[in-house]
Amino acid sequence: MQRDAGRVWRNHQFHCFGPVQQAETVRENNVKSIWKRGGAVINGWLGIPSSVAAENMAQAGWDALTVDLQHGLVDYQTAVTMLQAVSTTQTVPLARVPWLEPGIIMKLLDAGAYGIVCPMINTRAECEAFVRTCRYPPLGYRSFGPVRAQWYAGADYWKHANATVIAMAMIETKQAVENLDDILSVPGLDALYIGPNDLALTLGCAPSGVPTDLIVLNAIKTIVAGAKRHGVFAGIHCGSTAMAKEMIALGFQFVTLLADNALLNTAAKSVVAEMREGAPAVGKVAGSSY
Repeated sequence: MQRDAGRVWRNHQFHCFGPVQQAETVRENNVKSIWKRGGAVINGWLGIPSSVAAENMAQAGWDALTVDLQHGLVDYQTAVTMLQAVSTTQTVPLARVPWLEPGIIMKLLDAGAYGIVCPMINTRAECEAFVRTCRYPPLGYRSFGPVRAQWYAGADYWKHANATVIAMAMIETKQAVENLDDILSVPGLDALYIGPNDLALTLGCAPSGVPTDLIVLNAIKTIVAGAKRHGVFAGIHCGSTAMAKEMIALGFQFVTLLADNALLNTAAKSVVAEMREGAPAVGKVAGSSY
């Protein structure tokens, strides 16, 4: 028996050219496996429209990486190359769509995203529509055509897709918090995801990657408590590792650390600042060709 990228293979038959290898089962979604074990998923965020940047991020060992088509600079075609880049590692490829629109959700699933994060889910009806878009009949109305998803996940992807693909609804408004129990009781919803900035804005506070306003913190606690009550996994975007650890202690099982562009910007600024400290002439030599 051989194992390759999460799939189990057996040699079922031979012909004149050697053994024919057939996939025994669909590729494991390690995000779901971590959840089943009671662990927390460490997720990275991809907003730079580059397969090279995505591949570089994937080398860091994240449990999952989410390609952002909402606020990132990524379009669909670039997203496909980024999903391919992430798939060179064991990191699980996810995607955030621009909006609750069936076409782009289905295309990203067909391209091999193993989960969809959908923004601005404010009502039960919106959540139902989102979940059904992610599921093949009879649980939903996802159209069949898994193209790259089948290459990534295995020939029997379609048989297992409904149980494998993650539907993660963003709870990020005052309205969503008010409708929390209705949203979280939708059958087939795997997880929720909090966008702290939008949540803060709708609660009358300034956006912040690390919330400090009591009303926002209380809303976050209300949301994670609701998730536990309904058996839905809770995720949140975090502006620091300290916040991420605090959120895990609060009960979150999916935490995102910043984003690729923020990590690059922070690292670059840190290096430049360290070089300029105590050496004001660095980078300021007159007549330099560079």
